[in-house]
Amino acid sequence: MPNEAIATLVAGIADRGHAVAQATLPITIIDDLRGRALKLDGAGAMTRGRVGRGAARSEHAEMRGDRLAWLADQPHDAAEAAAFALFEDLRGACNRTLTLGLFEFESHYAVYPPGASYARHRDRFRDDDARVLSCVLYLNDGWRSGDGGALRLHLDDGATLDVAPVGGTLVAFLSGAFDHEVLPARRTRISLAGWFRRRAP
Repeated sequence: MPNEAIATLVAGIADRGHAVAQATLPITIIDDLRGRALKLDGAGAMTRGRVGRGAARSEHAEMRGDRLAWLADQPHDAAEAAAFALFEDLRGACNRTLTLGLFEFESHYAVYPPGASYARHRDRFRDDDARVLSCVLYLNDGWRSGDGGALRLHLDDGATLDVAPVGGTLVAFLSGAFDHEVLPARRTRISLAGWFRRRAP
């Protein structure tokens, strides 16, 4: 399945700048990743998400309600190693096919408690084009349509695309091209999210 998922993602990025692939990793891996995120959250090892950059970064609960734990460069366990391998396969395929120049991946676990959201924003800063490709791997179990929590992409034609955070689903989109937001969920929403960056000049 990973090869098929990678092909789906690369084709969608090439055609539209965004893509969604489902069942990208075995459910046992998704379960272990979710367990890791929840363990970190339960131990108080997560910090509240902030907006802005540098010294201007600050908490704004009305704009962003998630809690984060950044992943180390080396995987913590076999599940993280499998996730890293998936993202590395995506990086290689995007560079071969789309010549995006993806170099490194920065990522974090994100936990949204019930009712939390993330207001409309863009992942690339106005004066910094290092972030090239945004990715979100969902880790939720038994997610139903009534649970909410969709990722909403704002498309160029004014339309929107909502992606339900079903476990194993991977969303990828060009960081500088799309505003997006996280809609409120009725239950805890968990993901592994990050960005591929280009090499600094």
